[in-house]
Amino acid sequence: MEVMFSPSVAFVLLLSLGIVLCSHSYQRPHARDLVSVPDTDDSDGTSPQQVHVSIVGTNNMRVSWITKRDAPATVEYGTSPGKYSSSANGNTTSYSYLLYKSGQIHDVIIGPLDPDTVYYYRCSGSSSKEFSFKNPPSNLPINFVVVGDLGQTGWTQTTLDHIGAMPYDMLLLPGDLSYADYFQSYWDNFGRLVEPLASARPWMVTQGNHEIEKIPLIHPKPFVAYNARWTMPFSLSSSPSNLFYSFDVASSVHVIMLGSYADYGTDSDQYKWLQSDLAKVDRNKTPWLIALIHAPWYNTNEAHQNEGEDMRRAIEPLLHGAGVDVVFAGHVHAYERFTRVYNQKADPCGPVHITIGDGGNREGLAKNYQSPQPEISLFREASFGHGRFDVVNATHALWTWHRNDDDVAVIADQVWITSLSSDPTC
Repeated sequence: MEVMFSPSVAFVLLLSLGIVLCSHSYQRPHARDLVSVPDTDDSDGTSPQQVHVSIVGTNNMRVSWITKRDAPATVEYGTSPGKYSSSANGNTTSYSYLLYKSGQIHDVIIGPLDPDTVYYYRCSGSSSKEFSFKNPPSNLPINFVVVGDLGQTGWTQTTLDHIGAMPYDMLLLPGDLSYADYFQSYWDNFGRLVEPLASARPWMVTQGNHEIEKIPLIHPKPFVAYNARWTMPFSLSSSPSNLFYSFDVASSVHVIMLGSYADYGTDSDQYKWLQSDLAKVDRNKTPWLIALIHAPWYNTNEAHQNEGEDMRRAIEPLLHGAGVDVVFAGHVHAYERFTRVYNQKADPCGPVHITIGDGGNREGLAKNYQSPQPEISLFREASFGHGRFDVVNATHALWTWHRNDDDVAVIADQVWITSLSSDPTC
């Protein structure tokens, strides 16, 4: 593949309980160059590209894609290859950013769909390519991939290869997707890079600092590209913003996607929405509560120290009161797992905090940690990789961190987590 010029350089020129299974010493890798994914050979500009899917409620799927020119916002789909028994129409939008004009961004919701079923589909009536996705199961077990700060480097490609090599039901991404950083064509390249996986399993994302792309006076509105390209089902959870929302999956897991860069003060829309959302969760019916943020609240790496502290002080009491089981974060380009913790101390009824900002970003790894290692930090390592959260039943889930060790996925950290809803002392 071609090597792309780093956008950061161009911008300067232009303006709990745990059982560790295995861990071995090795030379930590350097950052890799960005990967260029060639544009499709599209003579009439109507071939779909950058296709990705995300769940909408319990039995519908949003299909999103881009065409260079006008094309129908239509998805045809069925359960057999080449046979499309159903179809749905949707919306088309576009956006401008400085001198950049996006392609036509299509968004179609299809369903109702059967759980745990593979669907074949095509977009805009194009016969150039057939896609397929697997709808998540309606009951446990369910297997999540969790990866943050993904980017589009050689290490990103390695991470994606490792993810695709093993079965899973849904991907959760706690912010920092493309690292486009104002250069909108990098959003297009990112969409092409992740399409093989993102078109085949639902990707549920929240925003990070690299999605803001706000330039004072010149382009004062934040999150323009992110909101246009990665629409999530926020309205279904009564959220007023694409920057924070929640959803249910497998009848037993409630996932809360929080916005580290949306207002989170006690008078904010996000805070009031979260209060209301948590109050609706019946832990007898929903034994698992998972939250995602971008800037971690607990962090012993020297990078990004205390950047999540204000949000922690505002939001942490709500999550602790609701019995959230796990909080996944990104931002710090390394891996770290904490014990159950609340208010800066070990707490058997607090969530396990996991930093997973090691997907493959272009900025490289955050290699320096505080010393000595605090007791609440159980495992930490500056390596690229991804995690898997396998919810087996109402009481137990298996968390595994896969390190990208010389392009081979190595299980470096693994722990069984028990749901707080099953603990009578909590």
